[in-house]
Amino acid sequence: MSDRPIYLDYCSTTPTDREVWKSIEPFFTEHFGNPSSSQHAYARFARAQLGVAAGQVAELLSVQPSEIVFTSGATEAINFGIKGYFESYKQRGKHIISAKTEHKAVLDCLEYLEKNGAEISWLDCDENGEIELNQLRDFIRTDTLMVCLMWGNNETGAIHPLQKIGEICADYGVVFFSDATQAIGKMPVAPKESNISILALSGHKFYGPKGMGALYISSGNPRIKLSPIIHGGGQQMGLRGGTVNLPGAVGLGKAAELARMRIPEESSKSFNLREHFETGLKSKIEDLRVISEPVNRLPHISNVAFKGISSTELVEKMSPELAVSNASSCTTGKGRKSHVLKAMNLDAKWRDGAVRFSFGKYTTADEVDRAVDIVTRSIDYLKSINSPL
Repeated sequence: MSDRPIYLDYCSTTPTDREVWKSIEPFFTEHFGNPSSSQHAYARFARAQLGVAAGQVAELLSVQPSEIVFTSGATEAINFGIKGYFESYKQRGKHIISAKTEHKAVLDCLEYLEKNGAEISWLDCDENGEIELNQLRDFIRTDTLMVCLMWGNNETGAIHPLQKIGEICADYGVVFFSDATQAIGKMPVAPKESNISILALSGHKFYGPKGMGALYISSGNPRIKLSPIIHGGGQQMGLRGGTVNLPGAVGLGKAAELARMRIPEESSKSFNLREHFETGLKSKIEDLRVISEPVNRLPHISNVAFKGISSTELVEKMSPELAVSNASSCTTGKGRKSHVLKAMNLDAKWRDGAVRFSFGKYTTADEVDRAVDIVTRSIDYLKSINSPL
């Protein structure tokens, strides 16, 4: 048995796949040309490999390589997609529709735009994180520019009815933006099928390198034009200034290639591990609730709330045996609370005891069994020390 903690925090980050690392390494030492240049063989080779990487990401999404822009990660891609679109089309309107269960990167972008003239309408969510499509229709105005709704929630795994949302957006001529960071590599993601015109992703969520992401920007109908938010040398079709991180792009492309081949197997494995984990907890622990259990969820996420237990204390008690999270990894600070569960109007008795467990391709059934034992033992301990004498 390994002395290393059991890692069930794959939503936070994933280890770089060894095949991905092998593809990256030569671009630090041998193939170090600048793809922004074209005057010699080093640069031409670099530019060609950048095109290969764009093609690999595009193939994963069933889009065109010309529709892919490389970024430093999903946060930059989200900022670029939302702010860049608003800046380009703010003369047409100022209204955006979203939900408060979105990732903080989206919420912070919208807060910034609101301070700069945008008007935001927030969709209500039920206790499972589901929105009401009729409310979405009712919210759309003549000056509505964009609907911002994520593919799958990073805390609960809840998946929005993307195709129906896309149909509504198409009916009213509204652009659909989606943060697909947690869905990429876990299930098929084809933005065109759901009328998604702008989509953000990050490499380190599906075994690619950290500090690398991409934005899909539709060049079809509608053809989307974004105003750059990073200015410089006019790289990437003038959309993002600065020398592209070629090793990162190569790694992202390789991760996309591997994900495309492995999605059916990995999705099935994660789903089975999640079901086994939740069944095990239910057989041993009373007063628990699997958040968003009744709805369609990403296969690798299990957010479990334990009644009467502090999630912060539970996570600390399970460490170092078990590595998990009680909120989004992108929300810093000890004792942090989930804005997602609050937006779902989940009762505090459940919200305060919610812990996110997430599984990946290196998770084993034995680790899941051990994790169930660790959670059970930790819950029993916390109940014993907090029970009245």
